[in-house]
Amino acid sequence: MSIDTPRAVATIEEVAAAAGVSRSTVSRVVNGSTAVSPAALEAVQRAISELNYVPNRAARSLASRATMAIALVVPEDTTRFFGDPFFASIVSGINARLSRSDYVLNLIIASDDPRDKTTAYVRSGAVDGAIVVSHHTSDTFIDRIAAAVPVVYGGRPVRDRKSAYYVDVDNAAGARDATAYLVGKGFRRIGTITGPLTMPAGVDRLSGFREALAAAGLEPVAVEDGNFTADGGAAAMRRMIDAGAEPDALFVASDLMARGAFATLGRAGIRVPEDVAIVGFDDSPVATSVNPQLTTMRQPSHEQGEAMADILLSLLAGGQPPHVTILQTELVLRASA
Repeated sequence: MSIDTPRAVATIEEVAAAAGVSRSTVSRVVNGSTAVSPAALEAVQRAISELNYVPNRAARSLASRATMAIALVVPEDTTRFFGDPFFASIVSGINARLSRSDYVLNLIIASDDPRDKTTAYVRSGAVDGAIVVSHHTSDTFIDRIAAAVPVVYGGRPVRDRKSAYYVDVDNAAGARDATAYLVGKGFRRIGTITGPLTMPAGVDRLSGFREALAAAGLEPVAVEDGNFTADGGAAAMRRMIDAGAEPDALFVASDLMARGAFATLGRAGIRVPEDVAIVGFDDSPVATSVNPQLTTMRQPSHEQGEAMADILLSLLAGGQPPHVTILQTELVLRASA
């Protein structure tokens, strides 16, 4: 009676030899990197199938000191994170990209880091890299994270770093287009509710608003900070009304703030769009939950999340992705303006 000897488990070197590529190319394919030519990708996948190669994640981690984990660091409080659909869309995009790799996502919500808990966790080797979203000027702990692991930013970094990797939307152009649309509709008393001016997105959207008005020879009738929240938008609208600076049109730098503005206007008996036209920014589910539905600038948040994850995976695989990726916005017309 004969006894079949189990076939030895294929190694990554054998896969590389069968595919006619380097070991690092096989590693990039296994880790889901896009920094591989279509021909090499097909050859590696064929060799993996023929050799029945099963990547040994634990062995790879021990050999490379990799954790196969990525941190998503959000310097906000939990109320803001769970209350803003923008973050859900970003996380969805990141997760969609990571699902095609061996990496898992660790979520860290840290509005500040006075005891450096987040920094210590990242610097301990618990993760291989980080994605940072919604950061403010005061979030200096992010610098210490960036000094420890590869980082990709969602939005332009608050402190210019020539070597930083980031994915952003063209916030200034989006705000400019939104405001120009209101100008083109014949409105002349135009105000804005801004996001925090400690964030590049808030600064850039205000800049685009001012540029569009200046091009039309107009001055803002009112500028109020709404802190990218519904309550902030409601309070900002209240301040405009109390100051007698009621606009005939309003560019609001996020849909959430626009929802808050709607509530204040409704309580004051001011109609949208009959008395004041409103254009928001995001095209989140909030835009279709208000009445009338909100005309808004769509930013591709899901795609931004995917792009950030893709760039970080490329960096971790030894690739050379672009430092700056800018996505475009699109005006979505509804009933509010």
